[in-house]
Amino acid sequence: MGKCSLYQVIKEDLATPWKNDPAINSRLELLTNYPGVWALINYRIAHRLYKRNWKIPARIIMGISQIITNIDIHPGCQIGKRVFIDHGFGVVIGETAIIEDEVLIYQGVTLGGVSLDKGVKRHPTIKKGAVIGGGAKVLGNITIGENARVGANSVVVKSVPEDCTAVGIPARVINKGKDKSQLSHNKIPDINKQLFLYLSKRLTVLEDALLNHHESIVVEKDKELEQIYKDFIHTIDN
Repeated sequence: MGKCSLYQVIKEDLATPWKNDPAINSRLELLTNYPGVWALINYRIAHRLYKRNWKIPARIIMGISQIITNIDIHPGCQIGKRVFIDHGFGVVIGETAIIEDEVLIYQGVTLGGVSLDKGVKRHPTIKKGAVIGGGAKVLGNITIGENARVGANSVVVKSVPEDCTAVGIPARVINKGKDKSQLSHNKIPDINKQLFLYLSKRLTVLEDALLNHHESIVVEKDKELEQIYKDFIHTIDN
């Protein structure tokens, strides 16, 4: 996040949707249908004032911006270049959050804190090229690594390494260093469903053994379930 003139940064903000959103067709659409872009432009101005200790005017600007765009960005946070807030409604970015260059954030995302202590970093750091899926909550002083991806509606309370995908509540890393493309929500496995099916099948086997005295079958079925469980662990750890 190197130093750059306000004009140059805003110019890049206006150009970013053309690279990230195939739905855009005209400059008029950019003016009327991209609240995330306007929230960032308002933030750029407010942030400059905030750093010069004009904190009340900065907060007023972002308060008005929140009413217009439905995006709540604290002027004290740090946002890099070519960041794109797609759709944007419901996005909340806290005071000590740090967002590096080329991050993609979808609607409903919260970059929030878990501490009420003043003067300390309470919000997450999102490294370059990361993608935060719609409705995701990233909470606390944690780091989402470079090119990492957070699945939609996930709740992240622990750091995510670079080039990894994290999903679930609480979020678990399910893909380490394998896919550097942008997040494809339709390809994310449902790890909670996998675990539920495993537990359900194990209970069925145990009930059958107790009621029908089929202890010999338990050993055979248990081997099948162990393989299912190993596949589940492999999904999380690799």
